[in-house]
Amino acid sequence: MQITTHKYYKAFKPYGVVSQFTTNDRHAKNKTFLGSLFAFPEGTMAIGRLDEPSEGILLLTTNGAYSYHVNNSGVEKEYYAQVDGIISPSEILKLQKGVCITVEEKPYTTKPCKVKLLPKTPTLPKRAKKIRDERHGPTSWISITISEGKFRQVRKMTAAVGVPTLRLVRVRIGDFGIENMAACEVREIAVDF
Repeated sequence: MQITTHKYYKAFKPYGVVSQFTTNDRHAKNKTFLGSLFAFPEGTMAIGRLDEPSEGILLLTTNGAYSYHVNNSGVEKEYYAQVDGIISPSEILKLQKGVCITVEEKPYTTKPCKVKLLPKTPTLPKRAKKIRDERHGPTSWISITISEGKFRQVRKMTAAVGVPTLRLVRVRIGDFGIENMAACEVREIAVDF
């Protein structure tokens, strides 16, 4: 019986990188894919995704069972979102309780989650494309922790309460975070699974 040793990685996906290795879309040939970040072994897959304009931690593995576990067992995912305007306590409360968004063209109410106002701008790697500055109006930073992962969920949630997301950075998946990581950095990690 052959014993397979799986590999596990965490990467800081920067703005503009697509969360996949290849595509058949002929219009995407000028896109930057995950394979440009690191020489991943054959069979490596991203666990979940971040849309192209989003940044932050992405877990990758050669172990399909671990990928399934992370995606389907309620593992927490924490995001820092820079939102347009000054978010109010009532808007934070609405996000915490769950808001109605659209998923696959149907209404969906998000599960209760953890949301808090960040007292200051978080220290994050510089973004490749600049976000508008304070001359165009004030912004707020919030931490939002969810245990589900619908398509563009955090962006849809903040828009639902009237404060669209300007920058979105996933800072943690379960016990793995982006502390002291640079944009594009990839680290091999140990996983107890």
